[in-house]
Amino acid sequence: MEPDLFTAAAEDRQEKDPAGSPLAVRMRPRTLDEVAGQQHLLKPGSPLRRLVGDDSGGGPEGPSDKGGGGRRAGGGPAGPSSVFLWGPPGIGKTTLAYVVSQATNKRFVELSAITAGVKEVRAVIDGARRASGGYGKETVLFLDEIHRFSKAQQDSLLPAVENRWVTLIAATTENPYFSVISPLLSRSLLLTLEPLTDDDLRGLLARALTAERGLAGAVTLPDDTEAHLLRIAGGDARRALTALEAGAGSALSKGEKEITLQTLEESVDRAAVKYDRDGDQHYDVASALIKSIRGSDVDAALHYLARMIEAGEDPRFIARRLMISASEDIGLADPSALQTAVAAAQAVAMIGFPEARITLSQATIALALAPKSNAAYTAIDAALADVRAGQAGAVPGHLRDSHYKGAQKLGHGQGYQYPHDLPGGIAAQQYAPDEVHGKRYYTPTRHGAEARYADVADRVRARLRGETGD
Repeated sequence: MEPDLFTAAAEDRQEKDPAGSPLAVRMRPRTLDEVAGQQHLLKPGSPLRRLVGDDSGGGPEGPSDKGGGGRRAGGGPAGPSSVFLWGPPGIGKTTLAYVVSQATNKRFVELSAITAGVKEVRAVIDGARRASGGYGKETVLFLDEIHRFSKAQQDSLLPAVENRWVTLIAATTENPYFSVISPLLSRSLLLTLEPLTDDDLRGLLARALTAERGLAGAVTLPDDTEAHLLRIAGGDARRALTALEAGAGSALSKGEKEITLQTLEESVDRAAVKYDRDGDQHYDVASALIKSIRGSDVDAALHYLARMIEAGEDPRFIARRLMISASEDIGLADPSALQTAVAAAQAVAMIGFPEARITLSQATIALALAPKSNAAYTAIDAALADVRAGQAGAVPGHLRDSHYKGAQKLGHGQGYQYPHDLPGGIAAQQYAPDEVHGKRYYTPTRHGAEARYADVADRVRARLRGETGD
């Protein structure tokens, strides 16, 4: 007799959720059509459709990578015998596994890599072999947090996956190419789940408000409260439903039929930030962030950064502003500032919120405490002003291109001195047009590393004028 320990949780889930269960549990999708988001994985003929026995739209060779939304980690056909679900928390990995258990007649077993070990895995595999041989019933094994398994623990899954004793559905929040052994990954289909959009969550909230197993129309959700709830959720469906339930409970306890913004704030202890991403506040707070960095007030800068993050500002917008600040306000006083800002922007684009808040904080602190110089900013603007005023002038003849036929007859390149042939690598010759010859656009400060550039600029300018000295 196989142990009931591994099937009890799955069997409980297959029963209808009682009214006393949390809203997030009651609203858990029971079919693929109820799943919020992930439409790229739910097209007809996709691996998940095929896994639950819905082959509509799939040809005999199975779905393509593009149409099905998945790819075989090691190449080859996308047969859905084992599936990896990769994505951040709260976007539906466990939900998809639950839907599979509801939509198939397969035996469903759930384990968590946090609490299970090799012993438990082998017990499930032995039970799957007995169920398959004795009762003809296939087993779906849902393994949550598989990245927490050691190499030896992951190795214990290989025979079951190789011989198809179980259909493995493994969930992970970390990149499986780094956290899962290659033999296991190459035998599985990798499906990448995308973060839920505000529209995905709006649909989920609307169903929760009206569905009989949800709030059954007991309360309504005004637009301003919904907008704040979406900011609180941060793309996490479980968090959105939990906040909705808390707000609904507070409203009903006060005899109200509407979840007001104040009621939601009180119930979740999180104030709505007065910040319109399309209005004045968007630009005012962004301006305050940059001016605080420019003024080297690291604490004020972090305050405005926090306001932007809490209001749901696009992290890429924040990162772009930091890159601009690195050149406009710091420049050569700390040449590494731009490198820090660019690296932060790249990291933000790859990881997103909530982890991106740490990267943005690091970059903001570095920029705020860096020595400041706007010399690069003023230099280019001064040069542009002269060009726009018509002070362009002809390029000196000795600097003109002399590589084409007839150029020498025109005198192009004559008298040009090749700096690399001269001591110090500097030739005392005119480079700028006559109209702006001798003009100084770059006026370096003595702040930070720019002091070195100031000394270099003075020495080079003297050599260009033909003055001797170092």
